[in-house]
Amino acid sequence: MSATELRPLGQTDIRVSPVAMGCWPIAGMTSLEVNDADSLATLDAAFDAGINFFDTAYCYGANGESERLIGRGLGNRRDQIAIATKGGIAWDAEGQRVQDASPATLRRQCDESLQRLGTDRVELLYLHGPDPNVPVSESAGELKRLMDAGKTRSVGVSNFNVEQLEEFHAVCPISAVQPHFNMLQQEITHDILPWCEANGASAIIYWPLMKGLLAGKLSRDHQFAPGDGRAKYPMFQGDEWQKNQDFVDALRKLAIEIGRTVSDVVINWTIHHPGITAALCGAKRPYQISETAAALSWQLTTDQRARIDQAIADRGPAAGRSAV
Repeated sequence: MSATELRPLGQTDIRVSPVAMGCWPIAGMTSLEVNDADSLATLDAAFDAGINFFDTAYCYGANGESERLIGRGLGNRRDQIAIATKGGIAWDAEGQRVQDASPATLRRQCDESLQRLGTDRVELLYLHGPDPNVPVSESAGELKRLMDAGKTRSVGVSNFNVEQLEEFHAVCPISAVQPHFNMLQQEITHDILPWCEANGASAIIYWPLMKGLLAGKLSRDHQFAPGDGRAKYPMFQGDEWQKNQDFVDALRKLAIEIGRTVSDVVINWTIHHPGITAALCGAKRPYQISETAAALSWQLTTDQRARIDQAIADRGPAAGRSAV
């Protein structure tokens, strides 16, 4: 991918591919059959397909497995990629999630993340989520200090509402906001995306394929294996599941007509949605990221987008918000 096809990250001079690789699956905590060889091959495939943007976090893996794999797999291409990581969430000895966005913890986690990644800085450091026990302004102040120290080139936030964005931005400039967004979950068009546009921040969205639902590869009678975390989400249950399968059938019809896969169509629609800078596409096998990266090379026509928008309207609002 040439530099002219990359997009600016916020108001920085950092340029990122509209499709980013989400590196949660290679951590192996909720994905089945994960191994280092496939994960490293997937990172290679992403880079070869034109992806330069890799998204991870301190808590992606009980012991930073995702960050370590990125360091191993992409370390020799460090100056050709943009790395985003996150701080503020970790796992305790019993495997329970711990949220701590205190300045001391953010500082320590940043240093550990850089060590795991084998680098002296990242392009983007997110606060993984607001800590109810720590004022947003305190967390923002520490991330601003880390940026001033050169440990990150920019700062972002994930899973924030507009009020929290305002409080954080008053202390530390936000270059990127990371919420969930997909064809069936478009809440951010009402508040988060307008805020990003008004404040010069990029929207880097996750769940564009709704954890595989919109990839078009799960049959109506699919049975989730024990340990597959997707079974707990409303999108994968009961009437919602059947309605979503009807919607995917409509997408599949269009995909077949234009010679694309369903996931290729979905990602293409997403990265060209107004206000979206990049979509995070998780993968644990090379073919998965190669398929979603294909969306970089073409664009849906106006008529094709209109058909998709009509299918979304016909599907109607999804019942409830899935848990993060």
